[in-house]
Amino acid sequence: MTIKGSCHCGAVAFEIDGEIPAQLTRCTCSFCAKRGALLAYYPPGQFKLVPAPSGDSAYRWKTRAVAHHFCPLCGCATFSDSPDFQMDGSWDGHTRRIGVNARLFDGFDAATADITVIDGRHLW
Repeated sequence: MTIKGSCHCGAVAFEIDGEIPAQLTRCTCSFCAKRGALLAYYPPGQFKLVPAPSGDSAYRWKTRAVAHHFCPLCGCATFSDSPDFQMDGSWDGHTRRIGVNARLFDGFDAATADITVIDGRHLW
């Protein structure tokens, strides 16, 4: 299955080779709590920008290990490229994942999905 989605203005569009997860993730860290995205996680090889945007906007904070991407025109949170952190906050040092804002998936109401909460406020 191919999942398609885009930001509000359409300047950042993407495709995912995969399924919508049974549960989305909401993180409670200081940034994610304000951002409001509900994340669906994928290996980097399943995610692609179509076409690749001419400009890239990303916010990195603290360790700078996570790039929180957003549309430079409309400001929508689009995806995050991060270490593949486990629920206890550990990481193997090389595996990455893409957390896509499921609120942007075409024809999908992320507000009706089951949600797992990550206590990012205390893990990171």
